Amino acid sequence: MRVAFGACEFDTLRHELLRHGRPTPLSPKAFRLLEILLDRRPEALSKSELLDCLWPETSVSDAGLHNLVAEVRAAIGDTPQAARFIRTVPRFGYSFHGDARVISSAPADVTERTRAGPHLLSRRREWRLSEGPNDVGRDPECAVRIDSPSVSRRHARLVVTSGAATIEDLGSKNGTYVNKQRVSHAVAVEDGDQIRVGSVTMVFRRSSPLLSTMTQRQS
Repeated sequence: MRVAFGACEFDTLRHELLRHGRPTPLSPKAFRLLEILLDRRPEALSKSELLDCLWPETSVSDAGLHNLVAEVRAAIGDTPQAARFIRTVPRFGYSFHGDARVISSAPADVTERTRAGPHLLSRRREWRLSEGPNDVGRDPECAVRIDSPSVSRRHARLVVTSGAATIEDLGSKNGTYVNKQRVSHAVAVEDGDQIRVGSVTMVFRRSSPLLSTMTQRQS
């Protein structure tokens, strides 16, 4: 994911935050917090969800999250009194609400290459899907491996067949969502549907580009 906002540019692949073109230091947790807020913008995230994403299976007070938000705001030139980007939602949590635009850095042929068959797309990468079950999670054996602490080892299962695609949650801690609706059983997934596992959002694509029909020369 590479996103520009205000005088800043945020790049997850380079693990870099630039402000006025100059690298701006952020601790790993603060960098991850900004990544989550940008990825889920403009959705407001609760403090409990952010704490679970940033400190999974660890008890941390709200003060730890407050300190990270302060660090992010200082790095991007934001303030609580005049928040251009990081909005505090009283008695709930935080959201990224400023103008931001995604900067594409993919090779020119990526779009056609990734559309060659069923696949998932996030702002960071793409995953090709095979016919049959495709497990989603942090486990190295998963077809869709996502290295995020908000994602369970075996988080969800996406089943692709010639005529349909379904997804089900595998008892994950942070849930599986299709178009912002939490999945409680196997549900159908259509081309263009938004899928979220933990804090990671992806788009499902299944249609392949059609080749134009060749005109047959008459003899």
